[in-house]
Amino acid sequence: MVPYTSESIWRVDPLRTALLVIDMQNDFVRPGAPMEVPMARRFLPNMQRILRACRSHGVPVIFTQHILYDHVNVSPLELRIQPHLQRAGIRYGTEGVDIVSELQPLAEEFVVPKHRYDAFYNTQLETLIRTARGPGQVDTVIITGTVTSICCESTARSAYMRDLKVVFVSDANGGFDEASQQATLETIRRAFGRVTDTDTVVAEMDASES
Repeated sequence: MVPYTSESIWRVDPLRTALLVIDMQNDFVRPGAPMEVPMARRFLPNMQRILRACRSHGVPVIFTQHILYDHVNVSPLELRIQPHLQRAGIRYGTEGVDIVSELQPLAEEFVVPKHRYDAFYNTQLETLIRTARGPGQVDTVIITGTVTSICCESTARSAYMRDLKVVFVSDANGGFDEASQQATLETIRRAFGRVTDTDTVVAEMDASES
């Protein structure tokens, strides 16, 4: 299979697009946090740029929030694979689950809680995307956030399966390491969507107004 290139696949049209900000929570981003992903922190300025551009062009913004509970094992396989989460991390009611202040959601923006890597699974995400600009108007999602190879990739694949065009931003998705980062980018590029960078996304949105 020949991979798509930026020139051979969809561009970003603000009138048809929603921005997804995946799991940019304190427990993933802050130094020393239980689920710290340094690359997510490094790419935070790019996420801010995309967020500002989307807000200025009226693009609907949807944040996701990965949440576990102390009193209910709501994600048992996740805790089996990552046993350190049995003790602490992304717990409901703590500051750790809050979206980082640098990306603070506005009152009119959506925050979708989830308990699985795929942000569409058992959530209202698809309904919000399908209706955010009026029924059937949004057909494209820009995906940013963390962790690139886990929740971001799972959500991108799920969006594609729902016939949503995926724009996966290479320098606004933070992974655990460079190897897994590049593996996900290649997988998305080959089969699930368009991989591009922050400069290109912002430029295409700005060009739509000219």
